[in-house]
Amino acid sequence: MKIVATNKNAYYNYQILETVEAGLALTGSEVKSIREGRISLKESYAEFKGRELFLIDCNISPYHAANVFNHEPTRPRKLLLHRRELKRLAGKVQERGFTLIPTKVYLNDRGYIKIELALARGKKTYEKRQEIKKREVEREIRSEIKKRLR
Repeated sequence: MKIVATNKNAYYNYQILETVEAGLALTGSEVKSIREGRISLKESYAEFKGRELFLIDCNISPYHAANVFNHEPTRPRKLLLHRRELKRLAGKVQERGFTLIPTKVYLNDRGYIKIELALARGKKTYEKRQEIKKREVEREIRSEIKKRLR
């Protein structure tokens, strides 16, 4: 598995409860661009339109050698999941106020491009501050331990 892109902001801005692997319906120039690592997951999310799930605001840069056959960088892209998974996720997103956030894009063992979606709930600002404070305390503890071991 080769990780192409990650969404580091997702772990800071959202409380992640569950992850799901999905396929992407892409054009040829999009696949080549993603293999080069020219994809950004910032500010992207997944949204239901009818019975289908789409990836919205994911920026895949145009492929330099595609000429006229290039793709639109931020077009909605269909996510490929089993019908049972789609129904389950749709129920959770509608009922409990969760959202679907892409956390990483990678190439699996067979060379297919997959995306990891996280079922997430947005964090409040005080939760973010507490997390930063906790991280700083842990960092200070580690540095003190290192100093005492010398």
